[in-house]
Amino acid sequence: MKYGRSLIDLANELERQLATKVDMIVPTQLMHHQTMAGGGTSVTIEAPEGPKSFPTTEGFRRQIADKLKIPFAYFERMRMDQPTLLDRNVDTWLHQEPEQRMVRTLDGQARAFLSDRYRRLDNYDLLQHVFPILKQLPGARFESVELTASRMYLKVVTPEVQFEIQPGDIVQAGVVVSNSEIGQGTLSVQPLVFRLKCSNGLIAPDRAMRKTHVGRLSEASTEEVTIFRDDTLAADDKAFFLKVRDVVQSAVSEATFTVAADKMRRTLGIPLKGDPVKAVEVLATRYLFNEQERAGVLRSLIAEADLSGYGLVNAVTGYAQEVADYDRSTELEAIAGRMIDQSRSEWEAVVEAA
Repeated sequence: MKYGRSLIDLANELERQLATKVDMIVPTQLMHHQTMAGGGTSVTIEAPEGPKSFPTTEGFRRQIADKLKIPFAYFERMRMDQPTLLDRNVDTWLHQEPEQRMVRTLDGQARAFLSDRYRRLDNYDLLQHVFPILKQLPGARFESVELTASRMYLKVVTPEVQFEIQPGDIVQAGVVVSNSEIGQGTLSVQPLVFRLKCSNGLIAPDRAMRKTHVGRLSEASTEEVTIFRDDTLAADDKAFFLKVRDVVQSAVSEATFTVAADKMRRTLGIPLKGDPVKAVEVLATRYLFNEQERAGVLRSLIAEADLSGYGLVNAVTGYAQEVADYDRSTELEAIAGRMIDQSRSEWEAVVEAA
């Protein structure tokens, strides 16, 4: 499992961000897009106290392009080659079809362009509520935590629940809690299988909880910018986090963990009958690995020297530790979880590839 940062570093960064983030409900007719020299972009908002300009992140650009139905490749081409055309396109559609949108800012940058129904579930609040729940797990170890540009991750293992896949090869139960503040996915709670032998992590889809960030329609003004305050968060947070507690406990329960571990054990009996290189190519096509990932998984498979379905699963989770991008590393751990759920015919297509 890829190491992220320490819990203290995570808490300090979330506290720092709390002081610099601002959320606004903005009528789109009060927004103006500007492409600057060098290709950077900004959005100017006509606030009651005067215009405010915010540089935009790539995530913001992707979201505004998607909302305005501008293919992102074309958006980027205009940004680099025809900036005036891009600004005219964006402003035309923002003003021709006016509506209210939530704009989330951090460190003076516009980082998200979202629906005004987006329900804020911020990482700081989530950590405050979930940390005590995770600490109550017997012998809880925070194996990996990280805060990326798009998500926060908490990966926790409890040694009290474990399973021997084969002699000397022990896996322990855990849970992954992840959240996005900028619309890049739901809040999710998923079972984690942690392999002691190599510190690999596998994210199982069983009993996963996914909470979309959708709330009630905003009562903000349709004619001026409305700044959100922290005390405007929904009052049902307490009930929601009680549900999170129940899902965390279910994810690390012996019953849930045994199901996932037994699926892993069954892959021991799936030998690679064909060419291992071709087997990895089938996986790469099925799970959309790029060329570097395909080569990395093959290298990990050879290093593991286990030409079986189990070896392939561990090759994916082993390579995940090498990937520089933490978000993608976690996606690979989830792909390994999908692999142990593959049907017999899906496995046959992999192991018999020649």
